[in-house]
Order: sequence, then structure tokens, then C-alpha cells
Amino acid sequence: MSIDMSQFFQVFFDEAEEGLAEMEKLLLAVNVASPDPEDLNAVFRAAHSIKGGSSTFGLTDIAEVTHVLESLLDRIRQGQMKLTSEHVDAFLAAKDVLKSMLDGHKHGAEVDQDAVGDVRMLLEALSQGKSSSAAPKAEGGAAVVVGPGGVRRYRLDMPEIADKDAEALADELSMLGKLEKSKSPEGKWIFILDTAEPIDDVVAICAFIVNVADLKISQAVETAKSSDEERGYGFFDNFVTQEERERTQGYGFFDNHTAIEDKEREQGYGFFAPFVPLDISAKKADGEAHAGGAGNGNGNGNGHHDDGHLQGDHGGEKRAAKGGTGQESSSIRVSIEKVDQLINLVGELVITQAMIEQRVGKLDPMHHEHLLNSVSQLSRNTRDLQESVMSIRMMPMDYVFSRFPRMVRDLAHKLGKQVEFVTHGAATELDKGLIERIVDPLTHLVRNSIDHGIEQPEARRAAGKGEAGVLSLSAEHQGGNIIIEVTDDGGGLNRDKILAKAKQQGMPVTDSLTDAEVWQLIFEPGFSTAEQVTDVSGRGVGMDVVKRNILAMGGAVDIRSSKGFGTTISISLPLTLAILDGMSIRIGEEVYILPLGYVVESLQPLPQDIKEISGQGKVLRVRGEYLPLIPLYQIFNIEPSFTDPSQGLVVILESDGKKAALFVDDLIGQQQIVVKNLESNYRKVAGISGATILGDGGVALIVDVAALLRSSRQLNDESVFS
Repeated sequence: MSIDMSQFFQVFFDEAEEGLAEMEKLLLAVNVASPDPEDLNAVFRAAHSIKGGSSTFGLTDIAEVTHVLESLLDRIRQGQMKLTSEHVDAFLAAKDVLKSMLDGHKHGAEVDQDAVGDVRMLLEALSQGKSSSAAPKAEGGAAVVVGPGGVRRYRLDMPEIADKDAEALADELSMLGKLEKSKSPEGKWIFILDTAEPIDDVVAICAFIVNVADLKISQAVETAKSSDEERGYGFFDNFVTQEERERTQGYGFFDNHTAIEDKEREQGYGFFAPFVPLDISAKKADGEAHAGGAGNGNGNGNGHHDDGHLQGDHGGEKRAAKGGTGQESSSIRVSIEKVDQLINLVGELVITQAMIEQRVGKLDPMHHEHLLNSVSQLSRNTRDLQESVMSIRMMPMDYVFSRFPRMVRDLAHKLGKQVEFVTHGAATELDKGLIERIVDPLTHLVRNSIDHGIEQPEARRAAGKGEAGVLSLSAEHQGGNIIIEVTDDGGGLNRDKILAKAKQQGMPVTDSLTDAEVWQLIFEPGFSTAEQVTDVSGRGVGMDVVKRNILAMGGAVDIRSSKGFGTTISISLPLTLAILDGMSIRIGEEVYILPLGYVVESLQPLPQDIKEISGQGKVLRVRGEYLPLIPLYQIFNIEPSFTDPSQGLVVILESDGKKAALFVDDLIGQQQIVVKNLESNYRKVAGISGATILGDGGVALIVDVAALLRSSRQLNDESVFS
């Protein structure tokens, strides 16, 4: 009887990624001068487990690399060799290579053969007591083209994107090196990029515009020429003739790009046994629901500390961490599809329970006392069940924070800066869907803080600061929201410089703007005060995308800065997008839902407080402050019960620091609602963010308050709802 091993591949991939993440976390925190033997043993065990699993599933390429890694780790942990920073760098490089090899098997992603060979040679050289400079380079096979200065050529096949986004992306990528752009016969953009920067930087930039899963990246390889002059390394005209390039449309890569790519995938990239990748790209790792899930760790800080480090109790934290490792065995792996199905069923139960409550609300309490008590108990139990099930989708922010220590370490080293990375509130939980979408905005903010915020050591000394800057990431709950803050103790924002740049770009600004209004200018498209554009930041493309992505999640972003003391960028997000507390409002015969997080208060206005501005609609005076009055019935073209605001009610809403008064007929009440995606079930509707099912079985639309308040001229042709 044969056993189908493919069913266990996903478990192996999950455990291998968790092992690599744990390995990276331990290596970043290790004290090179006096390493903790338990930490070295834990790194060795992680490598040993990956080696054993890969051998079991026939992934010999991974097994071979981890075998060399394991042998070197074994010599160090047994005291036969002293741990050095060179070893740590080699181990981190091996972790990156192993992660790319796992992705190659899991998703069919490209694997850099040269990088695999180089890391293996490096580990073998270190095992023999040689330095990394003495490590030989990988030979044989189709060698990747590397030009002077380590420049490599990449081809980026874009999915369908707007020409405006393509131009913005091209401007961004051109900062990394020489860029050529063209369109395929299907009308999709193709970029040819010559750069010495790592491919991770290219992917990180593209992630702001396109879905990385839809992006196709290939790399030029050497053709069989007799000499370096004939080859040209893929960067000179005689690499291939212009006529040949136009004929093949391979842009100097392959004569038959697709066929060779398919062949390499089938043959295991030419250096391990044939392996058919599992078609599981749409199924995220089951273990992502784990609290300690695999942070893919593209980062690394000169010093990374969590809250416990600030207290100086290193021993206590290590004991706690080891204790936590032992508790992991009490968890089970459940696919995210099953969790989502459970949440949907509980959502339907909440709707059914609301229907029952509405029905029994009409009964006589004296004659149906026991029934009403039972329904009340059912409501409490349903609410508790709902909260428990929703907590399954909640993941700790450590899943995000753990990605940054390595990135901070590498970026600080690249810029010649010293940065201490600190995290607070890593155990704070956020919905898994939001966790995955907040990674890219936070990555850009962290990179900006290191590049623009924290000064060079010499400048910090001159300002009376320590040479090492402090960059902190924190998360905490405030009501129904989570507040995530990126804080640095650098030079802070320069108000005069920002205003001067804004005037130079023709923005309608004045010197009377408040600091908060001036800071918001950095989120304008194309805005940057960087004196020198680098591959890290300064191109003015990222910050507006950051704000747009945060607003799309129903969040808000705020900046606090003090010149010479640092900057804090604060992000506020709802805890979950699946269920929210809402206020039901009525306009005519229609019922709408306002997310309660936006509601400040409700009131019935007096006639004398309502003023009309010619051509701009009406405003309402509330305690000396004039707010735009938004008649919802006109926006959605509904027949209202009242057209005079003084006869109806207004709800004061606030989003992103802006307030408005929403004119409605009546308030029905507050209730918890299950959010249904309207776009996937019907189509996108302007001014509506979703829908829900009411207790009477009717459908109520959820108002997109953020979009509503962004339109200050809601009734003319410039309205976002036109």
C-alpha cells in the first residue's frame, strides 16, 4: 500500500518557514562574543529539522544546503570553532537562499542558482576555517549574467495596470539602475532593468503598485560565446544584435523564453531532481493563523529589542521565550479556508439571532416572559460565540514586527548609520486580513525613517545625541481600533523646507497652515524634500500610496514631529473588517448603516444654525464651528421624509481629522453587523463600502464615510459620487 506524500507537503512548507523565521530571530539577537549555547542548539535544531523534512520529500537541493549549514553549526556549538560575525552573516545568507528554494518548490518561483552555489561554497569554506573571501564561486550550468559592479539584468512582465501607474513605477525603478520599457502585443508593460540592487528591493517597489503574485520576473543568463568581449555580459550592444532582439522579442534573455522557463521548472532548475510544484499559491500557509508565524524577515537591526529588553531582564525574557516554545505543541493547524467558513456561519447565526429578537420584540412580556428570557440568553451566548470565533482570525502584531529587524540591520549598514530597533506591544492582535495588508505601508515608513529621519553618527554627535538612533514600532488598542506608531529620534520634519517645496510644485499653501496640515503635504503624490534621490527613498511615490492603502482599510494616518527630536507616524485601523458596530439611520423608506467609529454625536439643529453658502450648499454651526451639511437623500437620490434639516436629525461624523454633518430623517439604533462584500456579489457602488442583512431580512448598505467626507462639494459635478 502506497502513501500519498503530497498531502504532507503543505505541513512541511509551513514548518520549514517557521524554522527559518526562528533561526533568523535567534541569529539577529545572538551575542557573537558570548553566544548562548541554547540559542546555538535551537538554530542547529531548526536546520536539522528542515534537512530531515526535505530529504523525506525528495527535495535534495534543500537537503544538500542544510547539510553543509548543519555541519558548520555543529562544529560551532561543540566548541570546535568560535562564532564570528562572518558566520552570522553567512547563516543569514543561507536562510535567504533556503527561503527562495522553498518558494521555488512551493509556488514555482524563480531560484537564483548562483546564489545557492555561492552560499554553499561559502559555508564549506567557513567549515574548513577559511574566510568568506576565499570561498570559490559556483560554476557550471547557465551562469547568470553579472556585469561590472555586480549589475544584473532583469525582465519584469507586468500584469494589466494603468499607464499612469506604469509611469510612476518606471520612475521609481529607474532610480535602481538603467531601465527600458515597452509594451507586449497584448498591451502589457515590460520593463528591462539593469541594476546592482538585490531583487528584494525591486519586488518591494513593485508591491506598491501591483500584486506581486501577478508579477513575473526573469533574469538574463549568459549565452555560449567564446569570450567576454563577445558575450558583453548582456549590457553592451554586441550581446545580441538589435535585429536579433527585435526578431526574438526575448530582450536578450532566451530565444524561446517561455519554453525554457517551463523546462527549467519541470527539471528542477537544473540542479535537483524533477519536482512538480504544488498548485497551492491560492492557499495560504495553514499555519499563518499561528501567532508566531513565519515572518519572512527581510530585515535586520543593529540592535533589536522588545519591551522586555528595556527593563534589562535578559535572562527572564529568555526563560519566557523558551517556555513559550514548549507551549507550541498545544496548538493545531487549521486551514484559513475553514476558519473563514466558520466565521461566515457565525455571521449568519448573528443575523438569524437578530431576526428572532425583532420578532419577539412585539410580544407581550407578561405572557411570554420565559421565551423572552431564553432569547436574551441566546443573544448573550451568540455574542460570546461571535467574539470567540473572531479571535481565531486575530493575529499578534509580532507577525508583522518580526519582519523588520533584518531589514533595519541591512539598511542601516548600507547607509552607514547605527540604528537600535525597538518594538512595543508585539502581542497586540489585529485581523489577519489587515495584518497582511499593513506590511507594505509599514515597510515604506520604516525605510523612510532610517533614510530621512535618523541622522548620520557624526551629525548626531554634533547635535548632542548618541551615535545610534532609535527606531521603534508600537501597537496598542484604543476602543475598537488599533494604533500602530513608527517613531524615530532623528532630525524631525523641516516645516520651512516642506512649505518651500510645496510652493515650488504649485500647491495652494500659505505660511499660516498649522503644523499638522504642513506634515500632511508629504503624502501628496510626487512630493519629496530629499536633496538626493536614492534607491531607498526620495522619489515622492511611496508616501501617497501608503496613505491611500491605509484609507482603503478604513484607517487614518497622522504625523507628529518636532525639529531636532524626531517624528512619529501614527496609523489607526479597525480591529477587523468582518464585523463592526454600526448606527442604523433612515432616509425615506431606506435604511443605511454608519460605522460607529466615525460617529461623534447626533442632534436636531435649530433653524438659525443652518446657513447657506452660494454655490456650495449649506453649513451647520455646532458650538461655534461651521461644518458642511451633507443631505444624504440628494447624494443617493432618495425621496426623504423631510427636506428641512431642522425637522430631521444630523449625525456629526469625523474621518481623517475632517468633520461633517450628515442630514438624515431618523436614527433607528445601534447594533453589531456582519459586513458583506458588495463588490464581489454585485458591483462597486460609489459611496458604499459594503452591505449587511438586517433582523427583518432586508439588506442595508454601509455608507463609506471616509469617501463621503473627502467630498467637500458633495452636490456639484466634482463630487466623488457623480
